Amino acid sequence: MKELDLLKKDWQKSGDSFEQVSEVEIYKMLHKKSLSVVKWILIVSILEFVVLNGIGYLIGDNGYAEFLAIHPFINFLEKFNYIAVIVFIYLFYRNYKDISVLQSSKTLIEHILKTRKIVTYYIYWNIFIGGVSGAIGGIEGFNRGYNEGSVNPENTKGIIEVNYITIIVTALLIMGVIWLFYKILYGSFLKKLKQNNEELKKIDL
Repeated sequence: MKELDLLKKDWQKSGDSFEQVSEVEIYKMLHKKSLSVVKWILIVSILEFVVLNGIGYLIGDNGYAEFLAIHPFINFLEKFNYIAVIVFIYLFYRNYKDISVLQSSKTLIEHILKTRKIVTYYIYWNIFIGGVSGAIGGIEGFNRGYNEGSVNPENTKGIIEVNYITIIVTALLIMGVIWLFYKILYGSFLKKLKQNNEELKKIDL
């Protein structure tokens, strides 16, 4: 925000006669910065989708395909996640297009808040889907291994409880790692949008 600070200093030196001009210049700068941030959110989300799914496709094997075939719910969840992520990317794109033609600080503030909300929901969705997928995959994997092995019936209940607790803890750890990943990936974008939003509230166009 160094450019904005310098512009404010010039504004204060120039006097009241240049107040409206300075406000317009500040708005233009904030508009440009906000548009750039939203553009990068869109680019990063597309790259994330392509890279992560590309890696999954490259390292996929017949075993995983068979696993999905005998577990239709997980297969459905995976496909539903593709659709959800594509919808989020579309919302980022639409918001980028909307912001590019805005002409007032009020509407820009509204779209900045909207963008931050969409990014937050996107992060929450990925945390949720990652935790659920990890838990379901772990439970299904344990059940399959348990049913195929031989276990002392007397210890069955204790083994199931211990392994389910392990699965839940693992799912929570997965969710924590996903949260940290998206905090690093999108945290700076959200911070910049918040700063722009606060500066926009100080002008009235």
